[in-house]
Amino acid sequence: MDKSDESLLLNVMRPSRYIGNEINSVKKVREKVDVTIALAFPDLYEVGMSHQGLKILCHILNNHEWLAAERVFSPWVDMERELREKGRPICSLDSNIPLSRFDIIGFSLQHELLYTNVLTMLDLSDIPFLSSERGDPFPLIIAGGPACFNPEPIASIFDAIVIGDGEDAAYEICRAVREGKRHGIRKDELLRELAKIDGVYVPSLFNVYYQDNGVISAIEPIDPACKTVKKAIIPNIDKYSFPDDQAVPFTRLVHDRLAVEISRGCTRGCRFCQAGMVYRPVRDRSPESVMKNVENALRKTGFDEISLLSLSSGDYACIAPLIRELMDRLSEDRVAVSLPSLRIDSLNPEWFEQIKRVRKTGFTLAAESGNDRLRGIINKSLTDKDILKMAQDVYGAGWNLIKLYFMIGLPGELDEDRRDIVHLARKVVSFAGKGRKIKLNVSVATFVPKAHTPFMWEPQISLDESRRFINQIQSDLRGSRVRVKWNSPELSWLEGIFSRGDRRLTGPLIDAWKSGARFDAWGEHFNMEIWKRAFERAGLSPDFYLYRRRSIDEILPWDHISAGVTKAFLIREYKRAGEGKLTPDCRDKCIECGVCNHEDINPVICRYRDLARDDEGLVSSKRSHDTGKYRITFSKTGRAVYLGHLELSNVFIRAFRRAGLDLIFSKGFHPMPKVSFLAALPLGIESLHETVDIQLYRKLTIQELKQAIGEQLPEGINLVQLEDITGQKKGFLKESHYRITVKGHELNRSDLDDFLAAKRFHVNKSTKNGDKYVDIRPLVKIMDLIHPSLLDMVLGHVHGPGLKPADIVKNIFKIKDLAYSDIKVLKIRQVIG
Repeated sequence: MDKSDESLLLNVMRPSRYIGNEINSVKKVREKVDVTIALAFPDLYEVGMSHQGLKILCHILNNHEWLAAERVFSPWVDMERELREKGRPICSLDSNIPLSRFDIIGFSLQHELLYTNVLTMLDLSDIPFLSSERGDPFPLIIAGGPACFNPEPIASIFDAIVIGDGEDAAYEICRAVREGKRHGIRKDELLRELAKIDGVYVPSLFNVYYQDNGVISAIEPIDPACKTVKKAIIPNIDKYSFPDDQAVPFTRLVHDRLAVEISRGCTRGCRFCQAGMVYRPVRDRSPESVMKNVENALRKTGFDEISLLSLSSGDYACIAPLIRELMDRLSEDRVAVSLPSLRIDSLNPEWFEQIKRVRKTGFTLAAESGNDRLRGIINKSLTDKDILKMAQDVYGAGWNLIKLYFMIGLPGELDEDRRDIVHLARKVVSFAGKGRKIKLNVSVATFVPKAHTPFMWEPQISLDESRRFINQIQSDLRGSRVRVKWNSPELSWLEGIFSRGDRRLTGPLIDAWKSGARFDAWGEHFNMEIWKRAFERAGLSPDFYLYRRRSIDEILPWDHISAGVTKAFLIREYKRAGEGKLTPDCRDKCIECGVCNHEDINPVICRYRDLARDDEGLVSSKRSHDTGKYRITFSKTGRAVYLGHLELSNVFIRAFRRAGLDLIFSKGFHPMPKVSFLAALPLGIESLHETVDIQLYRKLTIQELKQAIGEQLPEGINLVQLEDITGQKKGFLKESHYRITVKGHELNRSDLDDFLAAKRFHVNKSTKNGDKYVDIRPLVKIMDLIHPSLLDMVLGHVHGPGLKPADIVKNIFKIKDLAYSDIKVLKIRQVIG
């Protein structure tokens, strides 16, 4: 969205989600490209921009001159309402182009609770929901992501669905569309061409038949030669360059850090884990590639934390030398390292000293169950002894908080297994020393059986059981130093229905959306009654999908989708689970799961080695004593007005990092750069005069500083003046001068006269802690009505609560109902004492 959309942006939460134009974002001239694709993430910006796959696809596709890939995210409920009220379509973030004008709209489906958001985005684009209702070939509606390994509940919505790795498939789809456009291809012809691409599933080329009891009787391909769709596999993930020039977000993300994929796939074979099955074989990046990617990306983005991504980071053989080398190079720049996915039995206490050289990032460990017996069933060789030893090491290394993940409802689980979660949690927290503060977070989730896993035939535990077990764990740990968090059993109920559902679920999905279902993964918006009524109207029982043990011989909705691992292997693992037998890690021995052909598809495993040292990349520990302090005056206009104060601060800190400035940091547990704004400018206000003070270890000339910073600031933030204030005391803001324009209402001079004559003028201010009364008379130093729609105002800065300039004007002139978008506030200058 652009500045012309202020009537929308000022009426919604966190408008920075929608403004785009971030550093490194890509905007191509549409007339110069052959194919356009909107990469659609059906969740909020701060969720979607945390996702590595989206950045990879943007990077790969935009590397081709003839192809333009843009991003779009699901609008929050307030923005959806605004768009509908004003009759506006949803547009791409990068060029503000309606989705209906793209050749391809590609949805990333990370989980099943995103489906209603897909419908919202299609409806806001005036695009029919069902593929059969869309006669024209463009826009082509496609999908990919983990949820697509059982694509059937949404098969009727999409023209084509990518199964597996998307890097090659996405490009080949765009290439086919390019050729199709050149030759005026019909939709059915295009779909047949797409079906020839590895990993591309075209649902309309398969017919599904059902027995009277709801079980599938047959899945028949229209082309008998194409009975199965095999997932796409990238044999070597180092083949593709890392997106080191990825867009730098304005708003704070769910995972607000630089994520670098060090490995894809997993060798452990946990029987509950869909990702561990469907992303086989394991493919490691070389540590040299990881180092290069990290250094380039930090230089281009300015992040202060990196996350080494994989399904099991500790299994990456070069993790120890990699962490050591990263910290040697990055610690003095205060760049932290986190390992988000850790198996307890792969941890090495030697890493702790390296990681905490900057700050102690979180330790989240997956215990999964409360005892060894149940872990044997799920093929997790971890023992209670391993868990307790690691907890002792982590606390002993100085960490104050550990997070442990558990599941309830695993096959073979008994009541005493759930009680063992409580016993294990108490033992773990006993290593945390004395005190009353929370030292352990226990997260409990209901196990949801997934397609292409050994437990796909198992029933899910009932909603009542799930609630009872979670309540019992909460009760048993109440009063301890353990905080219990849990995933809503109701959300797991809906996830379980769709995770093993069939095509008949499309009807109730659309019905529930029409009844108001939105953002089902967000507890505050999930409405279970809407879904119950939708299933009832469709004549479908949720119990059929949730609580029924499938026969090994039953035709499952996803049987025509090959994830690589064979059904025979899954059956073998299912039987071994019933016997409590462990299956070895396939890093040590091939277990013949079926995914490798032992020709071009094999595990790519990085063997342990020390990394070659490049002393030129190391940061010297000798800092200059010739430190400097500088005051930066800047303007904030255009789309930048929709950045809140914390977002603005983040923009500058990342700009300073990209500029290579040697910032001075505070001391303590979480060191912060010494960057200080004199005042927080309210969101939505343009300013010609804002100031921020920074402190550097190395003195620079004003020209050097201006050249370094100026190139790193986004559109709307411009340098006005730079001053060297080394040795000066910290300044304070005395007063701010504003020019205010009011649209659609004439201001009465008598209201102004009454205000200026008053000794006090109390107004009500709503805060998160309730309403407060604020006397605004002492705040207003000067107010001059130039003409009925224009006034100048000078506000002094005093201790105590204040009020936004627009709210002051609303109260003085009795126009409280006037929209904020009708009051334009421009800060002209500020006076510093």
